[in-house]
Amino acid sequence: MILKQAAAQAVFSTEKMGKVSLGAGEHLYAGLNCFEPGQQHAAHVHADQDKLYVVLRGSGEASVGEETAAVTVGDVVLAPAGVPHGLRNSSAERFVVLVVFGPPPKKD
Repeated sequence: MILKQAAAQAVFSTEKMGKVSLGAGEHLYAGLNCFEPGQQHAAHVHADQDKLYVVLRGSGEASVGEETAAVTVGDVVLAPAGVPHGLRNSSAERFVVLVVFGPPPKKD
């Protein structure tokens, strides 16, 4: 599968962060987290999933463990399994982040 212009698939909601699934394999998942100004994905932990975020559009803040930093287009955030992590759109513009993690969510 080849995905071009992934950020163009972003979906936004005034109520909560938008999520778009781009694809999944046996060992890896890729999707988008899409934030309106002020929205966040509160700090959370995945015991068995390493996660990588790549900022595709806008800017915001990322936290991993005790570290919090401003992030913008092209920045990469790595969150190892078992470490709290989260994202927040602290800007006045939309914020789109590619999220890749493995293993992918279990199918019910």
